[in-house]
Amino acid sequence: MKRIIPIIACAGLLFGCATHTPTHMALNPQLPVVESQGIPAKPIAIEMIDTRSANFVARFNNEGDAARLVSPSESPRRQLEQVFREGFTKAGYRIDPSSVNHMQLQLEKLLTDVSDTTFGYQATNDIIINVIASNTSKTFTKRYTARNLVSGPFSADFATLELSVNDLLSDLTAKIINDPELNQFIQQ
Repeated sequence: MKRIIPIIACAGLLFGCATHTPTHMALNPQLPVVESQGIPAKPIAIEMIDTRSANFVARFNNEGDAARLVSPSESPRRQLEQVFREGFTKAGYRIDPSSVNHMQLQLEKLLTDVSDTTFGYQATNDIIINVIASNTSKTFTKRYTARNLVSGPFSADFATLELSVNDLLSDLTAKIINDPELNQFIQQ
C-alpha cells in the first residue's frame, strides 16, 4: 500500500502537466538586418495600428469541438511599432511625429491556424501588413504578406509554433524596411 501512494501521486502530477495547455503565445519580433539607405537623416512619422477583427494569434481547430484560441502575451502592435521605429532609424531616417512624411503600418492579419492530422499536426502562419505612406503631394500603398507551414508528429509544440511565427515576423519586417520601392517614395 505504501508503494501505491507515491505511484498514484506521480501519475497525477504527470497527467496534470500533460493536460496543461498554454493560453498565451510569446511574440518577440527581432530587429532584422537593415540596409542603410545612405541618405541624410530624413524625418518620417511612423504609426502602427492593429486592424485585426480579433485579438487572438493562434487557433487550435478541434474536429467537432470549438476552436481553442490563444492570445498574445504582449500587444503585437506595440512590439511591431518598436521594431519598425528601430529599423527605419537604423536605415537612416529620423523618427519625428510631426513630419509631413507619414507612414501608417496596419496589422491586418497575424494568425497561426493549427489542425490535427492523421499522424501529427499542421500549422499555417499568415501575416499581412498594409503600408500607407504619404508626403505633401502623393500617397504610396502596398500590402505585404508572409506565410509558412509547420508540421510535425504528435501534437503541436508551442515553442516550435512561437519560433515559426517570430521568424516569419522578422522576415516580413525586413521585407518592409528594406523595400526599395517604399524607400524611394519616402526619400522624395
